[in-house]
Amino acid sequence: MSRPRLHEDTLAPAFVSGPCHRYLVVRQEDVWFIKFDGEEYGPYKSEREARLFAVDAAHKLGEQGEATEVRLMDENGEAELIWTYGLDPYPPRE
Repeated sequence: MSRPRLHEDTLAPAFVSGPCHRYLVVRQEDVWFIKFDGEEYGPYKSEREARLFAVDAAHKLGEQGEATEVRLMDENGEAELIWTYGLDPYPPRE
């Protein structure tokens, strides 16, 4: 049995294609770092400062057509999604 055919106006638009580039904001002792693509950037004096730099970098890469997101690593090792290019406002609202 063949699959039903959908009308063009019922199809959801494609948002991202390919892998998503992830910026990870992490705390190491009393300072913050951004990890991206196997590299570490920082240190930053506060979580807020590291988040803003990460979102700015992710936004610039997103403008070049790449899917990007920023995640915050918590004390349990979970990476919480905090910003996604094309979905969240830029500059981010604090």
